[in-house]
Amino acid sequence: MHQNVSPRRIAGLVFALVSVFAVANRAWSDPQPSTAMWGPVRQLVAYMSTLPAGVTPGMFARSGVCVVENFAPFVFCGGDAVHAWDTGFRAHSAEEGLSELSVQFGSAHDFSRVADRVYFSLPTTWRGKTGGRRFEEHGAWAFVLTREDSAWRVLAYGWGVTQYTESPSP
Repeated sequence: MHQNVSPRRIAGLVFALVSVFAVANRAWSDPQPSTAMWGPVRQLVAYMSTLPAGVTPGMFARSGVCVVENFAPFVFCGGDAVHAWDTGFRAHSAEEGLSELSVQFGSAHDFSRVADRVYFSLPTTWRGKTGGRRFEEHGAWAFVLTREDSAWRVLAYGWGVTQYTESPSP
């Protein structure tokens, strides 16, 4: 048996379904870092993109820093971690001829906070030039931030490349 359904009733049902999906999607999505938590990540990107002379990276925690990178010696931990990382990244950048670096982030995943520490991972795409050739590097950047003097600082990060492409000629 066929019944006539009014356009108003159909619109009401569509609205109800869209509302349920919107609420469910919001409930299932990962929480995101606050604007303040993004601060040291963006400072790190700016530092790596420009490598200002005579400047010490200020986005790292005062102690306990540990960094895992894809340039030697690959692990930078301990009392001189920031200095060793800075020296290593500058050497890596010069050796590879890195220039015109830019980054694009996806939404954070696996965000967790316990007191004054947070963890999250970021789908990340670096673009730029290496030896005059264009490159694109996709990866995951996992961060642990700590709160010091009311500011968030990088306590640890790990970088992992998942895909790399480079133009064939300069």
